[in-house]
Amino acid sequence: MTDPDARPQSGSGLGPATGPETSPETGPARGGGPAYPLSWRLLDAIEGLAALWPARASGAVKWALLAPALALVALLLWGLGVMADASLREMDFRTYRLSEDWSLANYARALGSGAFWATARRSLLAAAVVTIICLALAFPYAYAMTRTRSARLRKLLLVGLFLPFFIGQVVRAYGWLIVLGQEGLANEALGALGLGPWRMLFQYPTVLFGLVQYMLPFAVLMLAPALAAIPEEVERAAESCGASWPRALLHVVIPMALPGLIAAALVVATLTLTDFATPAILGGGTNDFLANLVYDQFFRTSDAGLGSAITLLLTLAGTTVAGVLLAAAGVAALGVRGAR
Repeated sequence: MTDPDARPQSGSGLGPATGPETSPETGPARGGGPAYPLSWRLLDAIEGLAALWPARASGAVKWALLAPALALVALLLWGLGVMADASLREMDFRTYRLSEDWSLANYARALGSGAFWATARRSLLAAAVVTIICLALAFPYAYAMTRTRSARLRKLLLVGLFLPFFIGQVVRAYGWLIVLGQEGLANEALGALGLGPWRMLFQYPTVLFGLVQYMLPFAVLMLAPALAAIPEEVERAAESCGASWPRALLHVVIPMALPGLIAAALVVATLTLTDFATPAILGGGTNDFLANLVYDQFFRTSDAGLGSAITLLLTLAGTTVAGVLLAAAGVAALGVRGAR
């Protein structure tokens, strides 16, 4: 006999039978299974719209994605073209207008000037020194950040890496004026030890110090992905074969991290070579770089022709530095597919 008050049970026998599961966020379940999220349904709808895209236009997608980069390159080439045209026109200081005729007079003036060559040597030396120091400091920092097992230490290193990006370069340079001044914090500390005061500002080593402090985060950012892509098992395998940790680091990790090292060197060297703010503020006008020389020609002497010529020479110097680095390490070291 059956109980007239008995209620129909669900298939599992654990509760009353209900209709299809619904949720205001997920919608009804499919086939009695788990609920199908509404966001998945939206993605399915978008994928269905993609099927309406003409097959003939599928090749245009990559060009559409490349369009912003191509626009930036075109803008750069247009600016260089304007500079090249101005560099071939000598300034007439009677009218402060560029001549109509082309000549190489501006390049002859620049290359025949002792001030230009002194500034160029100072800029190139700074690019080399700052790059070497930044690589030497960035590698252990990036290695510790990618290899540490402590989440707290990793967060601390990340904060220390990204915090300088929230402070502008000019603000940091002026901060060093306060720290390194004749009565600044550094000289006060040296005076307490009986070693001061020292003249630190407006010296070439001070400019290099400010550039290293500014460029170091860029070097770490370029190195960290390269080191993170190297499995720790590679080091353990080298150590299991009898190599000590320093030998494994020198002969295994560093060669595998070569693309990151080259990328960091390229970024630091070119940014240092073309830097303007740090030499202007910490150099005090006596340790100018090529970028400061360009500024002087455009805004102090109003010689746009000579300034354009020096700009193109600076561009050539940066391109040469990048070419030398790539030639020394090989393009294949950057991981470019198909390079030899």
